[in-house]
Amino acid sequence: DDADDAPGDVERQPLMAPLSLSAPSTTSASTLFTPAVLLFFLFPAIGGLLFGYDIGATSGALLSMTSPTLSGTSWYDLSTSSQGLVVSLSLFGALSGSALALVFGDAMGRRKELILGGALYCAGAGLVYAAPQLSIVMLGRLLYGVGIGFSMHAAPAYIAETSPPSVRGVLISMKEGFIVGGILLGYLVSYLVIDSVGGWRSIYGVGVPLSVLLMAGMAWLPESPRWLALKGRKDDAVACLMRMDAGGVDEADTGLRRKETLEAEVDGMMLSTSGDDQLPFWIVFTDPKYRPALTVGLSLMLFQQITGQPSVLYYAAKIFQDAGFTSSSSATGISVVLGLFKLVMTGVAIATVDSWGRRPLLLWGVSGIVVALVALATIQSSLLLPASAPLAINLNVVALLLYVGAYQVSFGPISWLLCGEVFPLSVRGSAIALATITNFASNFLVSLCIPTLQESLGQAGLYVLFAGIAVGALAVINATVPETKGKSLEEIERIWSE
Repeated sequence: DDADDAPGDVERQPLMAPLSLSAPSTTSASTLFTPAVLLFFLFPAIGGLLFGYDIGATSGALLSMTSPTLSGTSWYDLSTSSQGLVVSLSLFGALSGSALALVFGDAMGRRKELILGGALYCAGAGLVYAAPQLSIVMLGRLLYGVGIGFSMHAAPAYIAETSPPSVRGVLISMKEGFIVGGILLGYLVSYLVIDSVGGWRSIYGVGVPLSVLLMAGMAWLPESPRWLALKGRKDDAVACLMRMDAGGVDEADTGLRRKETLEAEVDGMMLSTSGDDQLPFWIVFTDPKYRPALTVGLSLMLFQQITGQPSVLYYAAKIFQDAGFTSSSSATGISVVLGLFKLVMTGVAIATVDSWGRRPLLLWGVSGIVVALVALATIQSSLLLPASAPLAINLNVVALLLYVGAYQVSFGPISWLLCGEVFPLSVRGSAIALATITNFASNFLVSLCIPTLQESLGQAGLYVLFAGIAVGALAVINATVPETKGKSLEEIERIWSE
């Protein structure tokens, strides 16, 4: 047991505004969006913001780094494979971090894992900012990526385990909003400094102060009470709930009576694990009772990436440049518009996920992805008019916005949301780690291969490939994904045994 997680340390912290992890369904969402709820969401979500920032920042930094006039280096003339490495090494690092989280994450706990992720973010961004040569850039990109792996493993679990059921979907979807906000921030910073010599250093360097904020926030917050219950630390879990709690319960239920209520809540958490806190990670593969949940989590993480959008975003500025926005500033400027639109559409998902449900958003959103990809392929193939014509350029932007919007109400937020919800507590850490590994492995491979695929298939052929994969994703989602809105994590766990 860690001294800094001891009950006494938790209780000495100032009591924040209320949160109840088992708030009754009649409690309105507005009464649950208290300062406590938002703070327990905010700092883990910064880990997602830093992931998104890397996507948006790399889009512009790649243009700056490879420019003979703007790079400020003697090694600006990067080959296609070197450009692919600059983009994808952070994803390879994320894959490595996810693998390490699979082995060590449950032992560390969600809180310390997020602190470690912040430290790696800081080290990676600082190295790239100060890099005298390409090899140091590559090392910094790798370390930053390991931070992504740890942060994106721990953040969904921490937010899910500290959120009231009635607003859990909104909060985990808001984490996707932070990822998108990070992408937008990366595009915006790129736009502001793209014409400066060595601007790519400043673009990546912005990650340093943001990562310090992540570390400071998580050092102040307590550990997830469900993780403490999983480890048999009942007193610590109750102390954390006392710090977080009071909302959704009768105001007279205070003092000793309130503590007894929270102790009963922790007993329920501990009962659901049945002493299985030492289960090896491979049990999720060998025990049939975990396979339906694992199928949902892994398939969503895979399809989220291999339908192309996250990897395409790394190359957004270059795609717009190739589409007719010839200057670096105009290409990064239209990327800012793209980021703003992503943020707006994420807001649509946040506003509807706990009312419309997870399945409808997934099914309708992925259908929109298919339509958008077919449209993009048609425009790029010049079947109707030359791809360089002004109308074709504008239609290309519209279709790309549809592609982004459909993704942001489906795969973007819902995949991470369901990964935080569907796995039983006794294997949640291991299962989320496996899902995260799947996510970043497929993201790494797609982003690494995109330049080569563009050369061999052409941009139109690449869009057709992604559209075919999206059709397959629709079939899998319809067959496997349950509706989880409004259910507690323990109720969702019982879905798989019915």
